[in-house]
Amino acid sequence: MAQNKLCFGDNLDILARYVGEESVDLVYLDPPFKSDQNYNVLFAERNGSRSASQAKAFEDTWQWDETAAASYQDIVEAGGTVSQVMQAFRTFLGENTMLAYLSMMAPRLIQMRRVLKPTGSIYLHCDPAASHYLKLLMDATFGPVNFRNEIVWKRTSAHSSARRYGPVHDIILYYSKSPQYTWRQAHTDYDPRYVAAHYAQIDEGGRRYGLWDLTAAGVRHGSSGQTWRGFDVTGKGNHWKFTIENLERLDAEGRIYWPAGGGWPRYRRYLDEMRGTPAQDVWTDISPINARARERLGYPTQKPEALLERIILASSNEGDVVLDPFCGCGTTVAAAQKLNRQWIGIDVTYLAISLIKHRLQSAFGEEIEKTYRVIGEPVSVPDAEALAKQNPFQFQCWAVGQVSALPIEPKKGADRGIDGRLYFHDDESGKTKQIVLSVKSGRVSVADVRDLRGVVERESAALGALITLREPTRAMRTEAAGAGFYDSPGWGKRYHQLQILTVGDLMEKKTKIDYPPSRRNVTFKKASRVKRSDYVRNGDAQPGLYGSAVMDAPDDSDLSDG
Repeated sequence: MAQNKLCFGDNLDILARYVGEESVDLVYLDPPFKSDQNYNVLFAERNGSRSASQAKAFEDTWQWDETAAASYQDIVEAGGTVSQVMQAFRTFLGENTMLAYLSMMAPRLIQMRRVLKPTGSIYLHCDPAASHYLKLLMDATFGPVNFRNEIVWKRTSAHSSARRYGPVHDIILYYSKSPQYTWRQAHTDYDPRYVAAHYAQIDEGGRRYGLWDLTAAGVRHGSSGQTWRGFDVTGKGNHWKFTIENLERLDAEGRIYWPAGGGWPRYRRYLDEMRGTPAQDVWTDISPINARARERLGYPTQKPEALLERIILASSNEGDVVLDPFCGCGTTVAAAQKLNRQWIGIDVTYLAISLIKHRLQSAFGEEIEKTYRVIGEPVSVPDAEALAKQNPFQFQCWAVGQVSALPIEPKKGADRGIDGRLYFHDDESGKTKQIVLSVKSGRVSVADVRDLRGVVERESAALGALITLREPTRAMRTEAAGAGFYDSPGWGKRYHQLQILTVGDLMEKKTKIDYPPSRRNVTFKKASRVKRSDYVRNGDAQPGLYGSAVMDAPDDSDLSDG
């Protein structure tokens, strides 16, 4: 049975219901915070404003209302140090958005402490505007004695800011659950100036090395204090750093340097054998994700995988369970999978769940789906109907995900009739082809098919697919069949240009969008007769992972839904 979990829902509920006590080895969280940053926004408008649909999931989080007051009251009435610090916050802050935020975080941190193993650790990634309050809350939850570090991560090189110093860093609060916790020292690369000064020599094999003293201060009377090769180490008030036996072994291995003009021997230390400098609590060596990075998903606050890899490697072992209760675009999940850890990812929007499923499939292949289960998503048509009634946009995101596509963020103004897109490449030109998707949860008619046909023509799309919760009418299927075909130049095959898929059939795996398979670095060879049907593929005839919805998509300028 799959151990990994991808959970759709409120993390407070998911943690209480699905995550067992002392079952998690490491927690990383980057909770949403109402600041000038676009925290937990999956899709940003081109003008930099927040995504309206994503913000809806959090807009009540920071309001002091009945929900926030009830959460505060529950925490205070439970007693203990968390109750005391929350009461102090209310006295100092008053009833405002910050208190609402802390009232939301407090019960969740308590749940995270419950699920952590005694040897576990937690890393809370936060904005400096809230880090001092969160540190007090973490002290109350985990105990001041279990505070390990306040890590400063330089997330950008420069930031213009009027009448103050440019804010270029985030804070990561690192706590353990107990004094006995998993820890493996992280290292950073040496400074080039240090390498030039201390590893200046290069041996006959091209390896860079430096020369280091073989002695250390203080007299010892064991093997390390004996005279070796005529060198009386005790006479100069020192001792050898190695036993005489090990000195002989090192010399036989060519690791002892003998100065040509005489003098004390020295130890030959090779740069490629060194682990680097132990990581400190200011991290400047992990750069933010640039616009052209392969891991970039268009998520404004997406964290680089290198950041999570450092945390995971330092505070967990292979096979351990890593939890991210605000998993966003899934960087923690992807890093944990890469490093052979088990993982649990939770997010309150299906937008995020869909994106993470794509990210995993892109990085690890289709087989990855067998290694995790999704909790909280519809598993039957009645479930899908309930989601559509409760939250139409989340239903739309989920439905588009059923065909391995990514949803399109709704724009202000007129509905342009596109709820998702797929991309593929099926000829030697490398031109990106697209499939536009429309999702309908209510009554459907032949007009919906005609509308989709118009969108396909307007967008110059290769294909169009209508995903419907209701059973399509005979007239709808006739209208779709009358739209004609898309002829694949690379495969010499015809595909219905308009296709109708029901949610029920998709859930039962009875159907899928029929379109040309796509794979990276595909080349096509022409037979002697130059005609479309003579193109043959150079490679196995297997469909692409998911029509290249993420990794093979064109750049941002081509992905606009405008």
